[in-house]
Amino acid sequence: MLATGAAVTSALAQVDREKIYQWINELSNPETRENALLELSKKRESVPDLAPMLWHSCGTIAGLLQEIVNIYPSINPPTLSAHQSNRVCNALALLQCVASHPETRSAFLAAHIPLFLYPFLHTVSKTRPFEYLRLTSLGVIGALVKTDEQEVINFLLTTEIIPLCLRIMESGSELSKTVATFILQKILLDDTGLAYICQTYERFSHVAMILGKMILQLSKECYLRLSDNSRAREALRQCLPDQLKDTTFAAVLKDDTTTKRWLAQLVKNLQEGQVTDPRGIPLLTQ
Repeated sequence: MLATGAAVTSALAQVDREKIYQWINELSNPETRENALLELSKKRESVPDLAPMLWHSCGTIAGLLQEIVNIYPSINPPTLSAHQSNRVCNALALLQCVASHPETRSAFLAAHIPLFLYPFLHTVSKTRPFEYLRLTSLGVIGALVKTDEQEVINFLLTTEIIPLCLRIMESGSELSKTVATFILQKILLDDTGLAYICQTYERFSHVAMILGKMILQLSKECYLRLSDNSRAREALRQCLPDQLKDTTFAAVLKDDTTTKRWLAQLVKNLQEGQVTDPRGIPLLTQ
């Protein structure tokens, strides 16, 4: 009985394997590529050697790059549709698989394939198709830096990934900010990456400014939420950092209307129900 069960499992695995081969072959044909992209992107976690199979099969990587290049015209002006975004993100998911695998990572870098993704990271449209496109593109770079390999950092430092990540950290969606911050952190944790960022004052100050704005924005969101509670509001009047009350961050927030609005709301919340003396000066309460 056990032998029969094992035979059935083996037969099913072989059928599944044959389907993988079929879909990989279909990637080189524009007529059959879309379905193959969808099916293979679903299987990428369950097929350990999918990356070498993709890399070494004839015409496959060229087909994936063709998917990427085909939507460049939809970037500017920004006309990318949800269908286009989903399709190219399936191609990017397969490239992430190749970037993650130790047998194909070096060749992936040597072919400079990450550079094909940078036009997507340059986009600024806030629509869902573009947000999804940026996030998936960042995922490919994130898969590279996750390995902590020196050749990955060396490659990225020859590209514009640092300013691209900084811009996304400043104005991207929450998920994109998280991945961009992870990439920058991995670069900073590498000695070569740290030396590169600190090589000039301009590089260091840009990184420091964006990190400062992110911390400020996060802290203000938390403080603003705390100020919705009456007991917390009383405590915040005593312990809120002076830097959030004075003009310390005025220059940093000059063009950041969202954070300035949060700060104004926080100050307003803390002023509500506050006891003042005849001169309008707040009185300390017990």
